[in-house]
Amino acid sequence: MKYIYLLLLSLISIETFSQDDLLGDLMKNQDSTTELLPKRMLLTQRVFWGEKGLLRPISPLTALNREKELKLRRKMLVAHQIMGFVTLGGMVGQGIVGASLYNNPGKHNLKDLHEGLASFVNITYSTTAVMSLFAPPPLINRDKKISAIRIHKWLSIIHMSSMIATNILADKASDPKFKPYHRAAAYTAFGSFAAAVIAIKF
Repeated sequence: MKYIYLLLLSLISIETFSQDDLLGDLMKNQDSTTELLPKRMLLTQRVFWGEKGLLRPISPLTALNREKELKLRRKMLVAHQIMGFVTLGGMVGQGIVGASLYNNPGKHNLKDLHEGLASFVNITYSTTAVMSLFAPPPLINRDKKISAIRIHKWLSIIHMSSMIATNILADKASDPKFKPYHRAAAYTAFGSFAAAVIAIKF
């Protein structure tokens, strides 16, 4: 089940950055042509927050509700960043234990710890993704040029694909034939995830 969940998340690009709240200016100058939603949205955003989204019956598309949604978006993206650091820390721990286990495959206590850390990382990683994927859309999309945000998104495709591969290969890691592939996928996931965090922060 966890593979299916991660696969579904991988099919959607991750949008992770909060922008300035422009709604105040729009509310002052609002007319019938004012657009409250961006033209481009993630599939998850369109399904839940689009003009005919699933949440529109309880949160109609008005300037006041969009103001509330942008505040919610900001909170979710802050949570996304915090959970990203938690996930990165978990990955470091998992990598250290995994390297020890790689050299000492007979130690069951290391294996149990590695599997426990893997579960922790999968939960925090998925939570990190959900905070971005299901956040309300921004007022406008600005990332038309190469930027830290766009690099962050590109890297998210790599680390999400690598996370799926790591999980799939985890069950076969006891086989010497698959062990190097599991390790390579794990290192790729960690490296691209760390680079994505660095790109967004610096």
